[in-house]
Amino acid sequence: MYNVLQTPIFGIVVSIVFYSIGVYIQKKTKLAVFNPLLLAILGIILFLKLSHISYESYKIGGDTINFFLSPVTIVLAIPLYKQYDLLKKHLHEIIIGITTGVLVSFASIVVISRLTNSNKLIMDSLLGKSITTPMGISLTSTLGGIESVTIVAIILTGIVGAMIATPIFKFINTKHPVSKGIALGTASHALGTTKALELGEIEGAMSGLAIGISGTITVILIPILINFLK
Repeated sequence: MYNVLQTPIFGIVVSIVFYSIGVYIQKKTKLAVFNPLLLAILGIILFLKLSHISYESYKIGGDTINFFLSPVTIVLAIPLYKQYDLLKKHLHEIIIGITTGVLVSFASIVVISRLTNSNKLIMDSLLGKSITTPMGISLTSTLGGIESVTIVAIILTGIVGAMIATPIFKFINTKHPVSKGIALGTASHALGTTKALELGEIEGAMSGLAIGISGTITVILIPILINFLK
């Protein structure tokens, strides 16, 4: 048993099992609040606590999964290629939409941080909340923030975005698949893209595109904007 705990297999199997349980629960209940990732996180924490297994033992497998996350995102290029004509047709609107999303995200963090008198360290750690984990950590490192806070913020942003996307689209009467995809990818990175793929191929393709563009704009633009606030 000890040897198994010291291998990546343990963490990988535990992650797959609890995520599968989360997917099953969401399909049965059809409630957005039962996000599979959120349920998996809570389930794994409870399992490790009750079984008295250290987080370090689980993390070996978790790191293995994390290693493959970035390469796997290349798969998103497939639906994007299929929607190439649509991409060319709406290119200007897409770039403007993504850039606006990045600026709104930045402004919201700055305003909320100042209204709540939050420490600048916390504000800097939250500015990468809407991009992928590797990019978010890179941005936080550049700004001198706390990487662990950034990771938590990224996870929560993705989960909440995926949960509330459909109700918001209905509320503001957004029906265009390109708009939905760009909004999800810009605001909620990979988890938002997972939701976008559920909505349709166009939504998924545009969301995948938004992940890359919004991440690049954020990493380049945010440090410049931060300097203007000093």
